[in-house]
Amino acid sequence: MRQTPVKFLPAGDTALVVQFGDRIDRELNERVLRLAASVRAAGLAGVRETVPTFRSLLVHYDPVHTRFKALCERLRELLDTEPALAARTRQWSIPVCYEPRFAPDLEEVAERTGHTPQEVISLHGSVNYHVYMVGFLPGYPYMGDLPEALALPRRENPRVRVPPGAVGIATNLTAIYSLESPGGWHLIGSTPVRIFDARWSPPALFAPGDSVQFSRISADEHDRLYADIATGRYRMKPEVTGP
Repeated sequence: MRQTPVKFLPAGDTALVVQFGDRIDRELNERVLRLAASVRAAGLAGVRETVPTFRSLLVHYDPVHTRFKALCERLRELLDTEPALAARTRQWSIPVCYEPRFAPDLEEVAERTGHTPQEVISLHGSVNYHVYMVGFLPGYPYMGDLPEALALPRRENPRVRVPPGAVGIATNLTAIYSLESPGGWHLIGSTPVRIFDARWSPPALFAPGDSVQFSRISADEHDRLYADIATGRYRMKPEVTGP
């Protein structure tokens, strides 16, 4: 596939956007993450923070120490370079309970996609998901790519309250609600794993570029893990490869 020319767009007077394309695509997202790693490794003067998204990198900078045009030139130089250090790969195995009290939309998802609930569960757990970005809520991971057989638009009537830990699907993505909030995704399960805590460093469990696999657990296992996590007896850890 032909690459779309990279665009450098101003975002106010203290940030810019490096845009790689106009679609949700792993190749585009990998380019975003490579540039983010290169910027961190280069220690560019004036750069305060980088925020990866599906298809672009938001770069916050201090206008006292750099300017839009100069920073664009430095970023362009980094586009075709590999980061000085290879990125670590983190693989998470996240337990999910798909039983009815945790999955209010499972039956409807099964009906609308022409599958049984068990087939929906099997399909959802069959993918090693890629964390494209974290946003909407603190620590909320947008993960792809959901099997095409489960792709549905968001709910026509969003819920006013979705509990933390709820696992939802919409379009070609799946996500875990990090905090209680309104939400319009189809809820098909729940995890007892806490994915955001302001006391942690960093506060979010997941980061862009992580991989996530879901494993099915019973309601009893969910409740036991929830209690262990709430009391600090258990905390999820990933498998890490790389430096």
